[in-house]
This record gives sequence, C-alpha cells and structure tokens, in this order.
Amino acid sequence: MYDHSGLTAEEVELLPSEEDVRLYSERGWYLSEKLLTDAEVDTLTDASERYYAGQRDRELPKRPDRLADWTPADGDVQRNNDYIHYQDETMRKILRKPIIGAVAARLAQTPSIRVFQATLIYKPPIAEEKSNIVSWHFDKYFWPTCSSDEMLTAFIPFHDCTEESGTITMVNGSHRWRHRHGAARPVGDPRDVGRDYLLNGDAERNGAVVEKVPVHIPKGHMTFHHCLLYHGSGANRSPRPRRAISFHLQDGTNAYRDHTLSDGRQEPYKHDFLVRRTPAGQPDYSDPEFCPVLWPVREGDGPEASFTGE
Repeated sequence: MYDHSGLTAEEVELLPSEEDVRLYSERGWYLSEKLLTDAEVDTLTDASERYYAGQRDRELPKRPDRLADWTPADGDVQRNNDYIHYQDETMRKILRKPIIGAVAARLAQTPSIRVFQATLIYKPPIAEEKSNIVSWHFDKYFWPTCSSDEMLTAFIPFHDCTEESGTITMVNGSHRWRHRHGAARPVGDPRDVGRDYLLNGDAERNGAVVEKVPVHIPKGHMTFHHCLLYHGSGANRSPRPRRAISFHLQDGTNAYRDHTLSDGRQEPYKHDFLVRRTPAGQPDYSDPEFCPVLWPVREGDGPEASFTGE
C-alpha cells in the first residue's frame, strides 16, 4: 500500500498504475499524466527568461569544476545551467511539487526521493547548430560517485515537445544492458555526437535490438527515465526554442562512494565541492540545501519550504 499523504485526491489519480510501473521496469522510461498546470509551466518559462537576464535568488557558494553555466557571451548555442533548483526560488517551488516526487518514488519502487540536481536547458531553433544534438548517453555514466543504480531523471518541457523540436528519445530496455563497451569515452560523453555505431555495438553485446522512441510530451506532462537508460535528442527544427528542465532524482539509499580512475586519480562529481560533509568526512548527498527530500512530504518539506532546508 502506498502512502498518499501530501497529495490531493485528484493527484492520487495521476500516479502510475501497477501496469505503468511494470512497463517502466521493462522499458526504462515513463510518460506521466499532466502533473503541472498550464499556469505552472508558463511560470517556469517566465522564470527562465529572468534567469537568463541575470536574476539569481541566491548564488552558489563556490563554483565547481565542470559546472554547466551558460551566459549570453556563449552565444546562440544550446544553453545548460546547473543547480537551477538552488539558484531560482520560483522554479524550485514548482519542482518541489509533491506529485513529482511521488511519481518518481512509485516508479523506482522506493519509499523516498531526494533531489540530485536540476539543469535548465534551452535548445535554440537552429537545426544546423551542433550543440543542439545530444549524443546517446545514460545518466549514471556522469554520476560515478553515486552508490545507487536506481536513480532517475524527470525531463520537464515548458511546452508541447515533439520530434520536430528535438524531444527526448529513449532506447527501449537499454537500462537492462549489462555489457557496455570499454572505450576511453563510453557512449555517454556529449562529445560523441551521433555515435550510433557504439550504441549498436552495445546492443549486439547484449543480444538486444536498438529500439528508439522519440517521446511526444504534451505541455504539463513529463517523462521519467532510469539512470542506466540510453537516451538522446535531435536538432530543434521547429521555429521556437525548446525549453526544459532535466530534473535528476535519487532514491533514499543513494550515497557518495569513492571513484578512483585507473591512474589513481579521483573523479569527483560537482556536488562534492558544494554539499556538506558526513561525520566520516565524505560528501553528503542528503544535504538539504542541495539535495532536499521531495517524497515523502514532511512538515516544512513542501514547495513552500524555506531555502534553509528541512
């Protein structure tokens, strides 16, 4: 029996069914019901424009390596801006709407969900712009210091998102592939645009067929995908920018783990420079400032919670 505390009766009806959960386990992704109102989505768009114009409700205390932080000086390329849930209060409140965490918890079959990271994305309507094409990748590749293999990502567009606008494309069932090639940069690196031959090779190693599914996401809906699922997106061929947030989520069991490269170097995640430390001195991926609890809802945890955390 699932705990529905913190949800309205109408929101309970929006939760994934048992069949939806089964299909998520099989395919590795799920298209939600309408979880955000049109007004909430329009508010995200307006807030993103203020953000691009330079508004910040609070600044990151320090700048980690490999931070995605587009500025106007970067030009008309795909924009990626990390930690939007920390820097912008308006977007933070909408992202912490309880139904989002509840859906993620149901799909991951876990009692609790925390924020991991949130990136604001703007794909300009320039079909020939190379940065518009996101290579096949799986998110866990970028999170080597995470102990859990059950993390997931909600992709939240600010409008109807279609194949023409470069919507997210899933590779069905690829989260179950256990044999992945050993190249220096595996499928998953943004520099590897269009490396279909590597994706196909991984499928062959696993006795699988590559089944690509471009997902049409109506306004107010969102997709959720498993952290090991291959996915990517094509160019924006529409006349309008494609706007979205990539909302990375962690199940309650996730924690920091050492990740040492073959040459002995540590490979930290950007969080490791920002979050508080555990009593053992390791980065704390449950830091309420950067990784607040989304589900279950506790007093002070909802979208109206203050920046100081729970």
